[in-house]
Amino acid sequence: MTKSGNGQTGDPNLVEKAHHAVRNSGAIPTGLLPSVVELSWQRCLDFGLNCEHGSEYEPMRRDLLSEHIEKNRKLLSHAQPVMDMLYEQIVDTENVVVLANESGYILHSRGDAEFLKRAERVALTPGVEWSESMRGTNAIGTAIAVGEPVVIHGNQHFLAANHVLTCSASPIFGPNGELSGILDVSGDHRSYNPHTLALVRMSVQMIENRMFGAAFADALTVRFHARPEFIGTLCEGMAAFSEDGTLLSVNRNACYQLGMNLGQLQGRNFASLFGMPVARVLDHLLVRPNDALLLTLGNGMRVQARAGLPGTRLRRHTRLGEEMPHRSSPAATAATSESAPPCPLGQLLTGDPQVEAVVTKVRKVIGRDIPVLIQGETGTGKELLANAIHRTSPRATKPFVAVNCAAIPEGLIESELFGYEEGAFTGARRKGQLGRIQQADGGTLFLDEIGDMPLALQARLLRVLQERVVIPLGSHKGYPVNISVICATHRRLRELVTSNLFREDLYFRLNGLTVTLPPLRARTDLEGLLGAMLRDICGPHAPAISPDVLDLFRRHPWPGNIRQLSNLMRTATVMAEGEPCIDRQHLPDDFFEDFEAAAMAVPPARATVTAVSSAPTPASALVPESSAGKLQDVALQAMRDAVRRHDGNISAAARELGVSRNTLYRKLKP
Repeated sequence: MTKSGNGQTGDPNLVEKAHHAVRNSGAIPTGLLPSVVELSWQRCLDFGLNCEHGSEYEPMRRDLLSEHIEKNRKLLSHAQPVMDMLYEQIVDTENVVVLANESGYILHSRGDAEFLKRAERVALTPGVEWSESMRGTNAIGTAIAVGEPVVIHGNQHFLAANHVLTCSASPIFGPNGELSGILDVSGDHRSYNPHTLALVRMSVQMIENRMFGAAFADALTVRFHARPEFIGTLCEGMAAFSEDGTLLSVNRNACYQLGMNLGQLQGRNFASLFGMPVARVLDHLLVRPNDALLLTLGNGMRVQARAGLPGTRLRRHTRLGEEMPHRSSPAATAATSESAPPCPLGQLLTGDPQVEAVVTKVRKVIGRDIPVLIQGETGTGKELLANAIHRTSPRATKPFVAVNCAAIPEGLIESELFGYEEGAFTGARRKGQLGRIQQADGGTLFLDEIGDMPLALQARLLRVLQERVVIPLGSHKGYPVNISVICATHRRLRELVTSNLFREDLYFRLNGLTVTLPPLRARTDLEGLLGAMLRDICGPHAPAISPDVLDLFRRHPWPGNIRQLSNLMRTATVMAEGEPCIDRQHLPDDFFEDFEAAAMAVPPARATVTAVSSAPTPASALVPESSAGKLQDVALQAMRDAVRRHDGNISAAARELGVSRNTLYRKLKP
């Protein structure tokens, strides 16, 4: 059993040997304890504590406790609802949820009445101090000392009286990075569960995000993540700015994504962190407050973001809030909001014969209980097509449930798909959850990136599709489901079957009708597609696109496909607000960086012809069909070769290639 790390329980026999050595010699032997415990024990000896002493305590006077509670009113108001939810996860497991302040005084506890009586006997009660100097090594006090989540199990507690406990605690940091308190779950050492610390840490994230949102309710807030499905979850980064773009604070997930701690971020402004003037964000909020933003971090990572600013403050950025031109009709605004209905099949037709052929095929199988498999590169609109199929089908009034098999962690996808019954998880009586398959009953289940589904789950999915019965985790009862199935993948499933990475029987079960969406660079309807996008974004008063920009679009390889084009157009329309035409200056810098990188992969003769030609050149003519899919690989190899020639000097390589340093950093990032 390992003896390092803040979440390890160690070997109790080795810990007992360490206790014996301390009792006999007063010194802590090395190598027997997890490092965090060993350092804590040393602090206990420095405090003059005796490991054989009992756990005597005298609770704080009621009036003083009331003062502490009042002082920590904000912490309590945000923590108590989360503690209630956490308690429901561990009910009947002989554990107590404890909230302590930054000094280790317990402010509030939540647990079973019977166990709370036992907790009082070991001083787990409001008004008692659990700092290391008072209670020896323990999860609350040690978490305060090290500023990190810890587990202290059984005889790892320094005082013998606390050996009956197992405790998992995590510090709670306030909106400005200050230690605000500790959340802890303590119980009988025989009830130890390795997942408890994970529950505590998730609960702390929830508390911290609630505190952050409340503290900066009047500020410009940005919630962001590299994966858009994580916005609005515990994983999102949160940043608050003053109206002039000065950073006020960030949460811990934002620090992680930005690659800097809060101290390093002090004094930064919006533009230096996200590569865009804050005025653009304010303009975006005025025109399309419900739309996501595409931002670029300093390390080159692209993130999706949602911004917010109270309406009374936002209106100050227009003349009395009334003179901003309103190009978007109510219908257009609804079409771009999160709750907007997806496009029906007819609206996908913008002039490309390949897309028209796909639509013609799927129309013939709608309502026939034939599964559809949609292939295509990332960003070609596979989910949009699936949604359109659903809305055109007899199931249109029933749920459309999308599951991204690549976005859900492998350890969670089984419970997400199949759900779980009450009591399905060890050490907790959880209320249970309806799985995505049952949620789709009567409607359509869309399994995106099906090629990334773990092999172990493919057999369970096959059984559900064959028997139309789903059995949740922890249950012996089957529930009938009536679903239509649409799958999508950017991978070649036949090759995965050959490599034994995808079940052949599941492949044939899903492969009723296979259609392939073409990449944007191979489509012939660019102008029609742009027109449809602009109408959706801006309504009937959409700006035009200059011939220069249209020519750039035709020659761009669009590695991000339609998704990339859509995000680009949303940004460009904000930049061109009030102007009749979208021109070069309205396009973001990273578009030109991508364009420069792609141009390096074009054969010199072809590039010359393109440069002198007066007629617009379609992408299919610019890049040979056989090499179109390898364009990015060629560009990347050219970058690597240049960096190698200059012995890793990014600036020199960028000068040779004629691109920016940011382009190289972003493209060469592993």
